[in-house]
Amino acid sequence: MNQKLKIALLATLLVSTSFLSAQEADSTVVNQQETKKELLAAVDNDSLSAQSMEDLKIDLNEIDGRQIVKAAMDNKFHLKDVQQARDYDSLWLKELHANAQLFSEMSLEVQNPSAEELTVVDLPTDTLKARLARMDEKTPFNIAYNPSLERVIKSFLVRKKGLMQRMITSSQFYFPLFEQELDNNDIPLEIKYLAIVESALNPRARSRVGAKGLWQFMYGTGKMYGLDVSSYVDERNDPILATKAASKYLSKLHDIFNDWDLALAAYNSGPGNVNKAIRRSGGYKNYWNIRRNLPRETAGYLPAFLATMYIFEYAEEHGLQYKKAERPYFETDTVHVKNLITFDQISKLVDISKEELELLNPAYKLNIIPKIKGKTYTLRLPITKIGKFVSNEEAIYAYAKKELDSLEKPLPQLSVAKNQVRYKVRSGDYLGKIAERYGVGVSQIKRWNGLRSNNLRIGQRLTIFPRKPYIPKQTIAKKNTSKSTSGTIASGSKVHTVQEGDSLWTISRKYPGVSIENLREWNGLSSNNLKPGTKLKLCDCSS
Repeated sequence: MNQKLKIALLATLLVSTSFLSAQEADSTVVNQQETKKELLAAVDNDSLSAQSMEDLKIDLNEIDGRQIVKAAMDNKFHLKDVQQARDYDSLWLKELHANAQLFSEMSLEVQNPSAEELTVVDLPTDTLKARLARMDEKTPFNIAYNPSLERVIKSFLVRKKGLMQRMITSSQFYFPLFEQELDNNDIPLEIKYLAIVESALNPRARSRVGAKGLWQFMYGTGKMYGLDVSSYVDERNDPILATKAASKYLSKLHDIFNDWDLALAAYNSGPGNVNKAIRRSGGYKNYWNIRRNLPRETAGYLPAFLATMYIFEYAEEHGLQYKKAERPYFETDTVHVKNLITFDQISKLVDISKEELELLNPAYKLNIIPKIKGKTYTLRLPITKIGKFVSNEEAIYAYAKKELDSLEKPLPQLSVAKNQVRYKVRSGDYLGKIAERYGVGVSQIKRWNGLRSNNLRIGQRLTIFPRKPYIPKQTIAKKNTSKSTSGTIASGSKVHTVQEGDSLWTISRKYPGVSIENLREWNGLSSNNLKPGTKLKLCDCSS
């Protein structure tokens, strides 16, 4: 038998025994340690090299009585699954990755529709009119021929044909989900094409004004329709939650305008802009009659939507082919996550790539699924992987916790507090100066003291945890002078009589080793005001 094959078979035997129940273990009388000894003995008999021995090492991590098994041969974890994992075509994964760059391309097409004449498309005007009429019969949208729509359709078929081909393939992953949610809310199923115009089916798309996700929600609108946004999670990027919110929003807009064309225009630019366009047009309510009064992007919005719908309806007539993707969205499933876990850990334990996890779970901004009181977060996995996770859930959480606990943690606040300083703000102080003095950051001082701005007031007390000791200037000066402080003061004087025009700054400049802070402290001064004739001490003395 080939040595590598023997190693693989024995390693598999060892891995498989780790998941036997107690009853199964008793019935089969399998002992892991004995199996490991037999395995190593087989290696000795075959006189394998030291490197081959190294290849054979197997790490058995026992956590809470459950074993997470990792074979060093392939450095992968091998978890028992309740069903045989199936190989699948990764076409959909490749396509969805490639779509990430198409969002900006579609966005530019909507904002700046091409005005050039395109005659190279085999699409006579009469044929187009007939096809649009057939589409109009089966949809609540007002689909009628006009030259502007013809230009957009032909532009898509010439300049954006590759983009449309990608959308036809990728739509197999999202459209079943969209159709289900749209049907639940009694919304025309054709609305599914809107996600192509909005985001080119990129769940992490972000517009120049901050709209996000498949349905391009702004922060405020998303919150209004229940989409949570935090440091860890942005539910605008979640395909299911965002589709539910988009359905509610579109339904509300249709209630306002009682017209799906105007509802789409309002979805793009807001109900206010549509109402203004109606007023400026003299009261017309047909989209094509108010189009010239809408914002430029909205003027290209409905034509792009209708052009996309037409191309999907007549894809084969224009040489666009469906490439079957083996992983539509409904061939995935979700599990509620009970503890904090990272995509890295899931990738290792369930044997799924991080890229696939990111595509299936785009709402998690940091590739971390958090545990937050009062919140329920889900993990979406292919149905061929969900069994692995559910069957080994406790062991997976235990492994994740053990790994996270092993990471270096910040120093406890108690140990830092031993070195804290209470600093009193003086005239001329600002946060940058104080931060530099103690070797800390401005943001740290603000956080320690709950400051919302950089403004300070004289006499304010600040708590600081210094990274370096602060040595006052006078201390440094004393080291370079004799024990007699008076020796550094002009004429050996220990008192200065305030003259007209004197200030603490000018006085400190006259006497080396004496600072403004010294003068304040030695003379009990609380302000900068000095009266001529006042005598100021120039040392920490009683005279």
